[in-house]
Amino acid sequence: MFQVISPVDGSIYLKRQYVSGAALGRALENAQTAQAAWQQTPVKDRAKICTRAIRIFQKYETRHALELAWQMGRPVRYGAGEASGVAERAGHMIDLATGALADIQIKDNLAGNQTSKRFIKRVPVGTVLTIAPWNYPYLTAINSVVPAIMAGNAVILKHSSQTPLCGERLAECFSEAGLPAGLFQALHITHKDTATAIKSGKINYVAFTGSVPAGRRIEETIAGQFIGSGLELGGKDPAYVRADAHLPHAIESLVDGAFFNSGQSCCGIERIYVHKSAFKDFVDGFVDLTKQYILGNPLEQETTLGPLVNVKAAEFVRGQAAEAINQGAQPLIDPSLFSMDQKGSNYLAPQVLINVDHSMRVMSEESFGPIIGIMAVDNDDEAIDLMNDSKFGLTASVWTNNFTEAAAIGDRVQTGTFFANRCDYLDPALAWTGIKNSGRGCTLSSVGYEALTRPKSHHFRALD
Repeated sequence: MFQVISPVDGSIYLKRQYVSGAALGRALENAQTAQAAWQQTPVKDRAKICTRAIRIFQKYETRHALELAWQMGRPVRYGAGEASGVAERAGHMIDLATGALADIQIKDNLAGNQTSKRFIKRVPVGTVLTIAPWNYPYLTAINSVVPAIMAGNAVILKHSSQTPLCGERLAECFSEAGLPAGLFQALHITHKDTATAIKSGKINYVAFTGSVPAGRRIEETIAGQFIGSGLELGGKDPAYVRADAHLPHAIESLVDGAFFNSGQSCCGIERIYVHKSAFKDFVDGFVDLTKQYILGNPLEQETTLGPLVNVKAAEFVRGQAAEAINQGAQPLIDPSLFSMDQKGSNYLAPQVLINVDHSMRVMSEESFGPIIGIMAVDNDDEAIDLMNDSKFGLTASVWTNNFTEAAAIGDRVQTGTFFANRCDYLDPALAWTGIKNSGRGCTLSSVGYEALTRPKSHHFRALD
């Protein structure tokens, strides 16, 4: 048994039972059986069921928003955004499937009276284990769940124990849409049993989103199984504001990129570099806008900044801030402006720090909270060096009116996704991927289907 402690008020919101080892074994067998039949289902028929499931999901966006607030603390005013994001990503991957999963035709050989036909089929890998986190519980799951099902696979979803309802709700939607039993199963699984499942020989791919240490444990568990994995492990995403940037747009976008979801986003903005000529104006505008946030109960419509997922997460961010201030950083936000910010609470005021450098943890270690460090730089070269001075590489952004310079900078920045004049966004038409400690593999786009299928070559020689 496990409990979900709500970040709203510390109450017990849910109790759930972990699946037994025997039940897990049966679920894996059922997945294998269902998948063998499903891979023979035409892509267009798979698309009809997946589309129906997403439409059913959207009908309940108000319920989803309320449940998200109770489980992980996101303000209800933003909850509908996750439902629309699910529809955008799922819809795009469904639309791509026919082309992405089509056979690759090779030009026929002609030799005398002999002919040959050659092509490469994209065959489903089998059963996909998706391990999803609590911070964007539907979006992170759907990145692999829908493409895996569309590609002809079965899916076992292990959701975070902080957001177990999200897995259950997705399963309900697919069941109501008519997906055959066994193809999508949301199970509450212990870490130990998750490792057992991976080593069972009945899991063919692992899609994991979470921390770097947990990603390492996944890799260690997979070792010797000869199966694929996609690991999305977070970031310390930088932004560079050039002298020619449109400051009002940069300020509005980067404040949102830093503090949306209380900063609990793997692709959120965690460090900002600003050309010295624009530094004061940028910082002044950034602080003014930050002070407009309303920290409060996420169940109330006026709240724009909810609590962190738990007290431990909030105290980690407080520790980063206190350490940086002791090392010479200057805080620009008075926490007393936010009445619910109290030591020992998971309600945490946003903080903006200047006079920071890369010797401070707040500029090098993932914060995953509403805190940002801002540094002045002399030129593009200095900004690029600082952006690359990180063990992470998920996204990075530049803010400029010169796309030629933006492209040149993007070529030099070590990252999975490079933005100009936007941030903290997943475009389903583009591969979502990271480098360094941000992980490996990718989801979304036509490239995202490659890991969920395997190539199978066909070579037919006709004889006269």
